[in-house]
Amino acid sequence: MSYLVKHYMKKDVRAIEDKASVIVAAQKIGETDDGYLIILSEGRPAGIVTENDFVKKVLAKGLDPGKLTVGEIMSSPLVTVDPDEDLLKSSEMMKQHKIRRLPVVKEGIIYGIITADAIAVGCGDYVDRSVRDIVRWTSPFGV
Repeated sequence: MSYLVKHYMKKDVRAIEDKASVIVAAQKIGETDDGYLIILSEGRPAGIVTENDFVKKVLAKGLDPGKLTVGEIMSSPLVTVDPDEDLLKSSEMMKQHKIRRLPVVKEGIIYGIITADAIAVGCGDYVDRSVRDIVRWTSPFGV
């Protein structure tokens, strides 16, 4: 069994245009527990903004969120993963880029988002399956 990103990604992706104000984006993030928004530029994924961005890039610097757009504070370029990539590769990408959310994009179209939590669940499934396989292969009765 393969452990592909497309099997563990969240398909409901929250997004907002890059021209939206930071206040509007913060309100939209506050509506869920997701903690992020994909930033679109002319309808295409261009960046991501997280709760951490609001704190570090706006509040900690004493900037007025009413005068900023999310395009000004987004993390860009957007680091993405293909839906057919395996979980291990997406985990390595997250570690390399020091991120916890990885948009799933193919040919410029966003299909979902894979999170560190989803990878942890997937890896747990993988370990469980591997242990069962090892027991089955080493058992004298082929349990």
